[in-house]
Amino acid sequence: MTTPREAISELHDAVVLWAVGYDSAGDVVRAACNALAAGVDGSSLAELAGVPLRQADTAVHEALPAALDELGLPYYAQDSRESEAAALKVLATRAVAGELSPRELADWTHRRFGHDRLPLAEPLAALDDEYDMLGYGPVSPSTTATAALDAEVLAEARRILHVSPGVTATTDSNDVGQVDAGPDE
Repeated sequence: MTTPREAISELHDAVVLWAVGYDSAGDVVRAACNALAAGVDGSSLAELAGVPLRQADTAVHEALPAALDELGLPYYAQDSRESEAAALKVLATRAVAGELSPRELADWTHRRFGHDRLPLAEPLAALDDEYDMLGYGPVSPSTTATAALDAEVLAEARRILHVSPGVTATTDSNDVGQVDAGPDE
């Protein structure tokens, strides 16, 4: 059985992943329902859970801010840098837990952010390029090379998990230690 704390965490993750287009508004509604079933109480949460799935794409926008506020969870504007960094951390957590493959994490990160959008994501985008390069040349990629690359991605995922919330760390060797915590531009 899911604990109230786990249910709230799952709702947070669903909201963050919805904010970047990884999950659907229906996933947010389902997570709200699961939170209620786990014993989390709140009228705004109940309103969010009561959104019909066929109307979730439009109705979640109205019900979500109050439900998050009621639970003490942050609200991330869709496609904001903050939502992107939070989503990257959610997916990094899933990769470290074995719920998402390292290759899937690197691929999603590269497709979502490219090499320039989110400095925190750049190392994973570069590792995705390395995965792509494994398939080129006269020899098939070895399982050893793939395993080594998977290990690098997981190490990067762990590093991402240790970056402070709201801070986008740069990883360029010339900028080591610098952070960008400024507003979304």
